[in-house]
Amino acid sequence: MSTTSEDEENIVSDKKESNKEEYLKDGSENQDQENFETDDDECDQEQINKSLTWKDLGLNETLCKACEELKWETPSRIQKESIPLALQGKDIIGLAETGSGKTGAFALPILEALLDNPQRFFALILTPTRELAFQISEQFEALGSGIGVKCCVIVGGMDMVSQSLQLGKKPHIIIATPGRLVDHLENLKGFNLKAIKYLVMDEADRILNMDFEVELDKILKVLPKERRTFLFSATMTKKVKKLQRASLKDPVKIEVSNKYQTVEQLLQYYIFIPVKYKDVYLVHILNELAGNSFMIFCSTCNNTVRTALMLRALGMAAIPLHGQMSQNKRLAALNKFKSKNRSILISTDVASRGLDIPHVDVVLNFDIPTHSKDYIHRVGRTARAGRAGKAITFVTQYDVELYQRIEHLLGKQLPLYKCEEDEVMALQERVNEAQRTAKLELKDIEESKGKRFKKGGAADADDSEQFIGARKRLKVGGNVKKNWKRAKKK
Repeated sequence: MSTTSEDEENIVSDKKESNKEEYLKDGSENQDQENFETDDDECDQEQINKSLTWKDLGLNETLCKACEELKWETPSRIQKESIPLALQGKDIIGLAETGSGKTGAFALPILEALLDNPQRFFALILTPTRELAFQISEQFEALGSGIGVKCCVIVGGMDMVSQSLQLGKKPHIIIATPGRLVDHLENLKGFNLKAIKYLVMDEADRILNMDFEVELDKILKVLPKERRTFLFSATMTKKVKKLQRASLKDPVKIEVSNKYQTVEQLLQYYIFIPVKYKDVYLVHILNELAGNSFMIFCSTCNNTVRTALMLRALGMAAIPLHGQMSQNKRLAALNKFKSKNRSILISTDVASRGLDIPHVDVVLNFDIPTHSKDYIHRVGRTARAGRAGKAITFVTQYDVELYQRIEHLLGKQLPLYKCEEDEVMALQERVNEAQRTAKLELKDIEESKGKRFKKGGAADADDSEQFIGARKRLKVGGNVKKNWKRAKKK
């Protein structure tokens, strides 16, 4: 853990004690005012911020120790700027890039307040997805292990009776998706949110994009007015601004990055290919970058399953994650990837926001996102916590306009990812065979599940190893010239 020098500690202490209010607001709610500090003052302030420790932020020693045990050496930018304000009792709007430490930014102040005022039903955390809810619960329990914090996850796709029993035990922290929480509020006798002291809306733009506005209104109406509210979002949309006005009191706005900025450690590329060769280029890149962990994004549930089965037929450890899988299998898929039992996670955009998935080395946009802003959230899965990462976007003849929107959003042109075309096309025959195998296995899954695949949909087939035999890992080889000519004729 980083420590400040004696002189720096005195500077921090003097700043906090003599001019605490101005110091904490610097760079947040006074952003629109002119800044009369000299360049030297700005450099000094930046140096102070870099040297701040968890203790300097005003956190209890128990929580500081928990951060150390999680290998959180120093606070991130969003944590440095938001935690002192939260401890002062301010409502906060946090605009921060993916992987910036937002969960710690709201969890630590809540746990600090819980230490001073231990009570049940202390905080409510609203999230857009089930996976994110479980991720946040894990973080709360890890950070609050020294104080015995109890959490309850209330999400769809899980048994309501068991959730009711958990709520009956009156946990300190409720982490919920809006829809399922409203179900319990309307159907569980005696359950209410009158005691809640803290409300957090994480990934608020995503919550609103998923049409949870009605549910949010119902929840806000039954919450006590005397509460602290934290709203975190990747973007400040019109809907988020409206939600801010309805739910926060005199909030402090903290923005730690440009609106659509990607992190400096992220290397971004595009590759322009005919649509019929997408699979073979995918296999080539996976082979070329073997040894890394991958997140591959597809536009439909059906394509995630098809692609996973094709890659498994080639001996690659791939697993899909999409919205039509059961909750248990979605969690199992995530856990297999996190534990490195699978090195390739193939996902729809349901998993592109907010998930704490470590060690993602490469993001492949196999299907280009329809909404260019989703590109930012997808590539945010890699190059996290200061580590380097790589993102490659597949662009076909049908994707040019969508890709140009992404470059316009980024404000720059991305470099071309170079592939040796002869080496790529040498894989065509084996990839074709794997495609045929995947097609047969999809049919087997349909019959076993008693369901039919529809365009854009998929059966719950995230872990269908029973249909997949052990196969040797694909090796590049064969007669390059012969395969190239064969591919050209097709």
